[in-house]
Amino acid sequence: MGRLRRLALVAALGPLLGCSAPPGPRLFVTNERSGDLSVIDLRSNRLLATVPLGKRPRGIRLSPDRTTLYVALSGSPFAPPGVDEKSLPPPDRSADGIGVVDVRRMKLARMIPAGTDPEQLAVSRDGQRLFIANEDAATASVLDLGGGRVVASVPVGGEPEGVEVRPDGAVVYVTSEEDGQVFAIDTARPAVLGKIDVDPRPRGIAFLPDGSRAYVTCENGGSIVVIDAQKHARVGAIKPAGESVRPMGIAISPDGRYAYVTTGRGRMVVVIDTNTDQPVASIEVGARPWGIAVSADGRTLYTANGPSNDVSIVDVAARAVTTRVRVGDSPWGVALVP
Repeated sequence: MGRLRRLALVAALGPLLGCSAPPGPRLFVTNERSGDLSVIDLRSNRLLATVPLGKRPRGIRLSPDRTTLYVALSGSPFAPPGVDEKSLPPPDRSADGIGVVDVRRMKLARMIPAGTDPEQLAVSRDGQRLFIANEDAATASVLDLGGGRVVASVPVGGEPEGVEVRPDGAVVYVTSEEDGQVFAIDTARPAVLGKIDVDPRPRGIAFLPDGSRAYVTCENGGSIVVIDAQKHARVGAIKPAGESVRPMGIAISPDGRYAYVTTGRGRMVVVIDTNTDQPVASIEVGARPWGIAVSADGRTLYTANGPSNDVSIVDVAARAVTTRVRVGDSPWGVALVP
C-alpha cells in the first residue's frame, strides 16, 4: 500500500479506533446542509474524514494553540433570500451552540450553549473567550471557555454576521447586515465603542496584521469598505468591476500586502493591493464561493463553493485553480491548520 493511501486510511479510521490523525497541514470545511465537517489533507489534496457536527455548521475558528476548532451551530431553519419566514418550521433551539472539535482526533468533543442562532465567531488572543454573532437575536455573545458560559451579551444591529478581533486583541468588530453598520466593541468591558456606517449588507471582516485598517465586504453594496481601525472611521470603499459581484468572505495575506475577497454569484476571488486599495486581479474559482483561507506562506488560497459542494485550491502566483476537492453539502466556512 502506498504512503498516501496509508495516511488516508489512518485518518479515516483514526476517530473510530480512538487514534489521532497524522500531523500535517489540513483544511477543515463546515458543510451547512449536511451538518458535518470535511477534513482535507493538504499534502495529498484528498478528503481524509467527515466529522458529524449538528445542525447548520457555519462559522469556524481555530484556537491559538491549534488544538481545537470552534464551530457555530444553529437550529434556525434555512431561509433563502425572498422566502416567506411564516412558511418556515420553528427553530430547534436545542441545536444552537458552539461545537468544540478536537483537531488531532478529528472528533466533536462537546457543544457549549452560546445564545440563539450563532452564525460566525472569533477567538480572543489568549484563547480564553469567544465572540459570537447571534443572528436572530441582534446580539454579540461573549463566551468564557473556561467556565463554558456566556458572560456578556452586547446589543448590536439586526442580523449580525461577521466577527473579527483586531490583532492587538483590544477590539472586536461585528457586522450588522440589516443596519449596514459595523459595531466596534471593547473586548475588556465589553461594550460598544462606536458604530461605523458601511455599504448595504456587510458580511465579512479582516484586519491588516498591524491593526491599522479593517476591510469589510458588503454583499448588496458590491463593495469592500475600508475602515481606520484605530479611529473606527470609514476611509473609503473599493468597488470591483464584474458581473454579479457580491463580496462575501475575505482573507488577508500573511504579509498584509493583499486582501482576497470571494464574490458569491460572481464566481471570482478579487485580489486587492492594500498599498493602493485597488483591485489588481480576479481569479475564477467556482460556483458562489463563500469561505476563504490563505496558507501561512501566502502562496495558496482555499475557497468553499456552496452550490458545487467542493473546495477550490488556488495557486496565488499563477492565479489559477489547481485542484478541486469534493466535500459535504453546501460548504460554508474554512479553517486552515498549518
